[in-house]
Amino acid sequence: MQDWSLHGFDTQQFVRATLAEDLGEGWPGGGRDVTAENVIPADARFAGIMDSRDEAVIAGLPLAAAFFHHLDPAMEIEILVDEGASVTPGTALMRLTGNARALLTAERSALNSVQHLAGIASMTHDYVAAIGSASAVLLDTRKTIPGLRLLEKYATRMGGAQNHRMGLWDAAMIKDNHILVAGSVGEAVRRARDAGVQQIICEVDRLDQIEPALSAGATHILLDNMGPDTLREAVAMIGSRARTEASGGVTLQTIGAIAASGVDYVSVGRLTQSAPAADIGLDFTPL
Repeated sequence: MQDWSLHGFDTQQFVRATLAEDLGEGWPGGGRDVTAENVIPADARFAGIMDSRDEAVIAGLPLAAAFFHHLDPAMEIEILVDEGASVTPGTALMRLTGNARALLTAERSALNSVQHLAGIASMTHDYVAAIGSASAVLLDTRKTIPGLRLLEKYATRMGGAQNHRMGLWDAAMIKDNHILVAGSVGEAVRRARDAGVQQIICEVDRLDQIEPALSAGATHILLDNMGPDTLREAVAMIGSRARTEASGGVTLQTIGAIAASGVDYVSVGRLTQSAPAADIGLDFTPL
């Protein structure tokens, strides 16, 4: 099985908690798969093939495998494609042989995980392709499902994006409400700079906010909900004094023109908010 780990993510804890939820641990009569327990003999064995039913970019197969290994440590699992690979319909992704009850009990948790992550990776790949020949880099956002951020940001990387902030701790991002309290764009940026913050991202939605942000020490200007013409003007104003990022309302239809404006980055919240699940299935054969 492929070596797989995410910094800060406890795979085994996630697997245990997810299976406990599905098995109803803590509920009266819970803690078991009542169907597999009563229909499938304890010593029955299955062979299984997980495959893609549509075009997709794959992410999360090692996590899916961890669910099966948790219930049957002796299960034979062969992952057949690399993470981040683009696949066509009918591509076999994983081959499994092991205890039938374990396979059936872990099936939905494993599929939910890989379908969700591959869906994000697939949408991300489409956005990267839509940028075309522009040099802009696609970024994700913090608009993630609570508890799944590390997984979802992993999936965007598999689709070809880079990660924006991982959280509230790794850069200051000054937005309209911070500016409202501080009194001005410049004052908000100055407070972060004077506190020794190294990376200061300042969101602006008007061109006249750019110079005060730069003068106060912003290292990164986020240009919110600006059209391509306004973005080009903003990029010219900023020059090499800060990195530039376009954000807000970006779609597959508009990202090409936005990226062509000359911005360094384009961030897209819908990568983790709106990606449909990839169509991935798992079929078993009794042994």
